Amino acid sequence: MALKSTIYKANVNISDMDRHYYAEHALTLARHPSETDERMMVRLLAFVLNADEALVFGKGLSADDEPDLWRRDLTGVIEEWIEVGLPDERRLRKASGRAQSVKVYCYGRTADIWWQQNVRELAKVPRLQVWQLGEGCTVALAARAQRTMQWQVTIQDGELWLSDGEGEAVHVVPSAL
Repeated sequence: MALKSTIYKANVNISDMDRHYYAEHALTLARHPSETDERMMVRLLAFVLNADEALVFGKGLSADDEPDLWRRDLTGVIEEWIEVGLPDERRLRKASGRAQSVKVYCYGRTADIWWQQNVRELAKVPRLQVWQLGEGCTVALAARAQRTMQWQVTIQDGELWLSDGEGEAVHVVPSAL
């Protein structure tokens, strides 16, 4: 018998002063049985960084032809394709042919190695932005993963402060690669 995804609910109140975006989102995240809390929380963080009414989660690890997040216009054109982790360069090249913008949020101990091994090929991919998230912040976010979450997020000058109201806020500074 196949294992089923675990459902997480997150209410996220976003104050993004950099983009002048202020909204509250009630999100449902399906965590694949092979997905870690850290990866799921990085998907949530990627949503926060690119929040938009039309941004939705893809099918995730169970679908090869969909990103972790994407935004399409009313005609179905893919405006934004967002990957989390350390995707294959061929996948990103294919995504850039389908989408107007492609973003990757890499994280973890091996992110630097992945970047060094792929930097030449990734530089050739049009419309691609790669962001690295510090291991300390992603581990701190993973430690706060709960089935029901309430987050207050403030974004200013490229820095994020995420607070769940219990303890110290998590500080995230994505760095462009």
